Amino acid sequence: MDSIVYFWNGWEPLLRTVVVGTLTYISIIVILRVSGKRTLASMNAFDFVITVALGSAYGRILTAKQVSVAEAVTTFILLALLQFIVSKLENKSRWFYQLVTSQPTLLFYRGRFIDKAMRKQRVREDSLLGAVRKKKFKGLDEVEAIVLETDGTISVIKKSSGTDQSAFRSIIERQDLQKE
Repeated sequence: MDSIVYFWNGWEPLLRTVVVGTLTYISIIVILRVSGKRTLASMNAFDFVITVALGSAYGRILTAKQVSVAEAVTTFILLALLQFIVSKLENKSRWFYQLVTSQPTLLFYRGRFIDKAMRKQRVREDSLLGAVRKKKFKGLDEVEAIVLETDGTISVIKKSSGTDQSAFRSIIERQDLQKE
C-alpha cells in the first residue's frame, strides 16, 4: 500500500512535475496554435467541453506519475482533432450545426422585454440593464434590441433611423416578432 505524503516527497516528484508540466504545456500551446483560431474562439457547448477536458487532462498529467508525456500529447492531439472534426461537420451540415450550436435569443425588442425568452434563458432584467449600462446607453429608449448570443454574451443593438435589421432579422423571424 502506498504511503500518504503530506508535505515533502523528495526532489524527484517535483522535478517530474516541472519537466512534464513544461513539456505538456508547450505541446498544448503548439497544438492549439496549429488547430486554428476556432479552438480559442468564443465557445459553444462542444468547445466548452473540449476546453474543460484539456484543462482536466493537463491537471491530471501534472499530478499523476503514471501518465507519460507521450500519453499526454496524444490526449491533447485527440481533443484538438475532435474539435477540428466537429467544426468541419458544423460547416458542412446545417443539421449538425444546429445540434452542436445554440441559436441567439432576442430578450428585448422595440421597448419591451420578452419575458418568455428571458425565463427560458434564465436571464433577469437586471442583467440586461447592466449590459445596457456597460455599452454606455443612458436608457432603454436608445436600444432597439438585446440579444443573448450563442456564446453567452449579451449584445445591445442601438436604435437607428435606418430600417435594415439584417444583423438580427433571423432571430426576429424565429421568435415570430415581425408583427410587433
